[in-house]
Amino acid sequence: MGPGDPRGQLREAVRREPRNPMAWIVLGDAELEAGDAHAGEAACRQALQLAPGHPEALARLGRAQWMQRRHADAVASLRAAAAAAPGHPGIAVWLGHALEDAGEAEAAADAYARAHALAPGEPQLAAYLLAWRRRLCDWRGLDALAGQVRAAVRDGRAAIEPFAFLSEDGTPAEQLRCARLRAEQVSRVIRRLPPAPPRRAAGAIRVGLLSNGFGAHPTGLLTVALLEALRNETALDTHLFALNPDDGSPIRRSLQAATRLHDLAGRNHAQVALAIRDAGIDVLFDLRGWGGGGMPEVLAMRPAPVQVNWLAYPGTSGAPWIDYALADGFVLPAALEPHFSETVVRLPRCFQPSDTRRPLTAPPPREACGLPATGTVFCCFNNSYKLNPASVARALAVLRGVPGSVLWLLSGPGDADRRLRDFARQQGVDPARLVFMPKQPHADYLARLRHADLFLDTAPYNAHTTASDALWAGCPVLTVPGDTFAARVAGSLNHHLGMPAMNVADDAAFVTRAIELGRDAAAMVALRDELARRRGDSGLFDMDAFARDFTAAVRAMADGSARDAPVGEAPEPR
Repeated sequence: MGPGDPRGQLREAVRREPRNPMAWIVLGDAELEAGDAHAGEAACRQALQLAPGHPEALARLGRAQWMQRRHADAVASLRAAAAAAPGHPGIAVWLGHALEDAGEAEAAADAYARAHALAPGEPQLAAYLLAWRRRLCDWRGLDALAGQVRAAVRDGRAAIEPFAFLSEDGTPAEQLRCARLRAEQVSRVIRRLPPAPPRRAAGAIRVGLLSNGFGAHPTGLLTVALLEALRNETALDTHLFALNPDDGSPIRRSLQAATRLHDLAGRNHAQVALAIRDAGIDVLFDLRGWGGGGMPEVLAMRPAPVQVNWLAYPGTSGAPWIDYALADGFVLPAALEPHFSETVVRLPRCFQPSDTRRPLTAPPPREACGLPATGTVFCCFNNSYKLNPASVARALAVLRGVPGSVLWLLSGPGDADRRLRDFARQQGVDPARLVFMPKQPHADYLARLRHADLFLDTAPYNAHTTASDALWAGCPVLTVPGDTFAARVAGSLNHHLGMPAMNVADDAAFVTRAIELGRDAAAMVALRDELARRRGDSGLFDMDAFARDFTAAVRAMADGSARDAPVGEAPEPR
């Protein structure tokens, strides 16, 4: 337990009243809040022995099972809890979370809708329903839900999950407000660790990276080549703190070989924080932030003297325990800096590294991918929650202007594909012109990308890893850089690639440019040839140079000089 942990008092309470089921339920809740799923499960089972079928105990048991990735068990427990307490909106929400991860997408939507119907004035419930409807491309009532959520953030009435809020048309100020509200919520229940023993002054800077994505995951894919290059930078001693178990992937093996990897899967918040502190980390990078599966509570305990927001969460943390945000001059221009709680450190290149050893194999025939034998292939392989009505309508306008073209998308959860086809029909586009790719192993996905002629980006949440994948596979990316970090990542990649013409000013320019390229085969070939040249000579994919710049940034953050001067020369934004 961490210092001043209230669980000690609760454990004493159950020792005094071992036959009191509510005492066990309250203890179980505290264990879960501390990130200890096993202890939480044990307390809830004790409560259920004393009070069989108690909905609060069943609900917390389901949450404990969900935290352990036992999705079917979690759904069963939470369905039983919901049946016993059908008017409890919180249990309906937890059931929604479990159904999501169990792959029961439409049932999850029903659970969130039930929770919202039970408490329609509660903005947190509106936010859960809104986020999941976005994933399902179910755009019913979208504007009303989004308005309720944004108003709650503006008025400080709810700590909405900041990651989900990135998909809204919020301003940078609203994103900062949202993140601060969530950080304040964490700060109220987390206590800092006691000061660490003094570190020796000499020696390499110990750098830690915390994530639940160290494996066959976008975070692992983006960082592996950089971490391998960092082995040549003797100024740094790099440690990975993995919240996810070993998935047996080649990426995980490469990460283990390149760094000191600490497997912390299943540990509670205090145990993870103590492991980081005991490793003597000088600069700790949070590679998850407010994204799902992260542990902001660990960062709030302050296990390292310098803590940095980088890579996976494309926005400000709003958290007093994060000192720096690592970015670049395009993705985070000076105008955006007042809306970041962190001190901004800018790399002289795109802030996003990339796996430059990804193989590009020959794709299967177009027909085997569901594509027509001829015609322009536009694609957008962003996650379904980024496919809002405005972005999809913009892409469909391009299809209308390029006869014989198709739009290639990732297959979404539940009935998302059907809903997108229905939307195309409403927009006057034959639904058969939407082609859906099922989830593929990463190498197979990259190979298929070689059939795509042009990637059509989304707003306000851009392509990030998917944009890097497309460019690596030789597919140009067309985007409209926006006002927020999340809306400028694809633009940063194009900017640092030396292809600024692929960053256009507005939707009208986007549609015009895409149609021009789609109707001019020679222009498309010339664009792809330019991308092939730029990929080799622009420096965007030079991970050895990235490693040197990253090392300089870490040094500046470790010694405090980054607060006084930028690292490198930040390129001018558009």
